[in-house]
Amino acid sequence: MDRRKHHRAHVRLPVRLRWTTPFGQKIELGNSINASRAGLLVSSKEPHTAGVVIWVTFPYDVSLSDGQPEIPARVVRCDEVLEVVRATKARERVRMETVSGRERSAKLDQLVRALGISGAPATFAVAFQFEKQVRVVSNGNGQPRKIERRSALRRRLAVPVRIRPERMPWFEEAMTIDFSAKGLRFRSYREYQPGDHLKIAFGDPTSAPWPGALEIRARVVRVASAPDSFALDVAVCRET
Repeated sequence: MDRRKHHRAHVRLPVRLRWTTPFGQKIELGNSINASRAGLLVSSKEPHTAGVVIWVTFPYDVSLSDGQPEIPARVVRCDEVLEVVRATKARERVRMETVSGRERSAKLDQLVRALGISGAPATFAVAFQFEKQVRVVSNGNGQPRKIERRSALRRRLAVPVRIRPERMPWFEEAMTIDFSAKGLRFRSYREYQPGDHLKIAFGDPTSAPWPGALEIRARVVRVASAPDSFALDVAVCRET
């Protein structure tokens, strides 16, 4: 029984994955196996742990420069498919020499080609669920809308940033969650405290939400635990 809420379409398109490691961000290019409104199944050469947040660009155009939208998604499961396919093919060739057996083997060969794993040392099928977008306006069901106390409108935007404490030269690579004219929020695995002063630099100045200097001074105003994660969502206010 398929319990998915949305229909899956079997499409093979390029996908870019970006995630944070202890030594900085890592990027991998893969291909989709199927997709829906709520998630994506990707053929990957790297294993990914369930529950980890990864930023996905889908579909990804390698001919374009940076600036393509990135969507936060959570890893639902990671299955190794190469060995399963090879073992199944071996069993079917030994046990079945009939026409149906040959047809089954041909379908498995087609699956290998579709996943693009014929020459890969190890390949994984990684399922992602896109993070839900929180709406701040009423949807017409009579529930009161959330009060927005910020003076500047926030917009969701995921772009890579380099964050460092003001008096330290070592930075961390992180991803923004949303931004406004006066502040932004980013996801981090470092410890920050309200009142800390930071220096923020955008990886791609052309897609930076804040124009101006290469490094922008900001102050930490709020730190909250990210949902179902060890990471922290850090809100900062830009200082002029």
